[in-house]
Parts: sequence; structure tokens; C-alpha cells
Amino acid sequence: MDALVLAQSGSFFRDRSGDNSCVANNGICPRWAIDHFDRYVHPFFQHLELVLISTGAGFLVAFALAIAAHRRRWLVGPVTQVTGILYTIPSLAAFFLLLPLTGRGNLTAIIALASYTLLIFFRNVMAGLDGVPEEARDAGRGMGFTDRQLLWRVELPLALPAILAGLRIALTTTVGLAALAFYAGAGGLGEALASQKDFQTNIVLAGGLCVVMAAGLDALVLVAQRLLTPWSKARTA
Repeated sequence: MDALVLAQSGSFFRDRSGDNSCVANNGICPRWAIDHFDRYVHPFFQHLELVLISTGAGFLVAFALAIAAHRRRWLVGPVTQVTGILYTIPSLAAFFLLLPLTGRGNLTAIIALASYTLLIFFRNVMAGLDGVPEEARDAGRGMGFTDRQLLWRVELPLALPAILAGLRIALTTTVGLAALAFYAGAGGLGEALASQKDFQTNIVLAGGLCVVMAAGLDALVLVAQRLLTPWSKARTA
């Protein structure tokens, strides 16, 4: 991008000291990043909102399907096939396919992003439930637990490490996919990346914020996993 185009684009490309030489040369401009960091705050929280809502919606749907399939094993194949097909649809295609139905905005982005988490959550919940030792189930039955009590008080607590591992994968994956949500009119850091895709400082700043978001969410779930499953850490030791 040449200096003339950058100069014509106005104050967005000048740091507040008035020196735009670094920007005109399409360099990495720390001063510009500091001066204009506030422009990325709102897109950051837009991005975070999309990630949390879509991941939460995907988890609720996949969890319900996994519980049903855990009791009715014939559902495992069909659910895996359908969620697998949804997972293989290219993300841009998913946004554009939904646009005529749901219009531009957050709803389209959330539906598309949530659909990509279904296979991850379903497989991990099923793996966690299938990995519960049979003797643990026998002990619960010996204590007089009903099937519902056995599920909530024995099986799901023991399946929690696998479920939270799926949550970590889904969150970090969705952070990346949400960068394309601006094509559906949902904003986020992807819009900042696309608006000035040839400006190196913008790419580093917006892309770096995506990395920070993914790492932060992953760390939070990892801490929660260690707090909620202390027996898992003890068994590993």
C-alpha cells in the first residue's frame, strides 16, 4: 500500500503525534497501535460475545443429544453423521447459506458458529460417559440410585474431564471461526482485520487479540477443570 493511499485515508492511519512515516511504509508501528488501541476494544468484546454465546448454544444442543444417545444407542450413528456434515461445511458457505433465512447480524453468525461445535461436544460427552468404569455404576446402583440419579451423581461427574476438554477445543476453534463473522454482519475482530488487511500493524494487533482471547479462554477452562476434578489430578500423580 503506497504512501499516497495511506495519506488520503485520514487520521485513522496517523498516530496522534502526527508522524505517519511508519504507517506510510506499511511497517510495524508500536506508537500507532498504542494511540489507536481503543478502536479495537469494541470489536474485541463483540468477538468474545459471539464466541461465548455460540459455544454455549452448541454445548446445550450437543449435551441434550449426547444424553439421549447415551440411553438410546441407535441415535449415536445418525447424530454423529449429521453433526459431522455440519462440521465439514466451509464457514463462509455456512454464513451465506443462512443469510436468506436469518438475515445479516448476530443470529446468523451464532447459528453457524454453534453448528461447528456440535460434533466436538457430542463426541466428547459421549466419550466421557462411555469411559465411566462399570464398577462405579454398579456402586451407584447398589446405593439405590435411579437411572437419573446415576447419570447426574456418578456418570457426569466422572465424565467431566472429557467434557471440559471438548469445551477447550470448541472455544479455541470458535475464536478463529468468529473472525469470519463480519461477512454475516456480526462485526468482531475479523472486521478490523479485513478493513485494512494490508496494514501490518493492524494485522498484528487484531490477530494478536484473537490469540490472546483464545489463550485466555483456554486457561480459564483449564483452571476450572483442575478445580472441579481434583481426583483426576491425584490419579495422574
